[in-house]
Amino acid sequence: MNVKPTDDGVVVELTAKEAGLPGQAASPFCIERILVPVDFSDCSRKALRYAVPFAKQFGASLTLLFVTQVNYAVGEFGVVDVPLMEGQVREAAEQAMDKLISEEIGGAVPATRQTRIGRPATEIAAAAKELNTDLIIISTHGHTGLKHVFLGSVTENVARVAPCPVLVVREEEHEFLRS
Repeated sequence: MNVKPTDDGVVVELTAKEAGLPGQAASPFCIERILVPVDFSDCSRKALRYAVPFAKQFGASLTLLFVTQVNYAVGEFGVVDVPLMEGQVREAAEQAMDKLISEEIGGAVPATRQTRIGRPATEIAAAAKELNTDLIIISTHGHTGLKHVFLGSVTENVARVAPCPVLVVREEEHEFLRS
């Protein structure tokens, strides 16, 4: 509970967990764990900016997930050291996620990070299941036509196979997030 003085008196703010106090209607939603897949684009940052207020409102924790699909190929000069390459990708992603958590979340809500190697939609759905996620908040660039045919839609596939509800944040949309 936060009590803040104002010019007109005092404002009392209740967290989602405190909403069960007498005279307050409890939320019918129980959201404790939110998964936010990130690819470090502006679009995925936007999804994270939606996720933080959701987590605050429901007293939930966030897990940021980065998935990369490593294409295994033999180079002109021989075999590529795949474990080394995967380790470097994972390390770079973890550093970038630490920076993202620091910049976008700070200490506002509990946040952790995960990195995975594999097909993005499959790994996101698997992580959601393993983490017992209540909600996935994911971004989409909204490609249509040939771009959609060639690039596919990770978000569309996640929504199709996810074990929980999925909130899709479009790159350009009607905003309902206040600054």
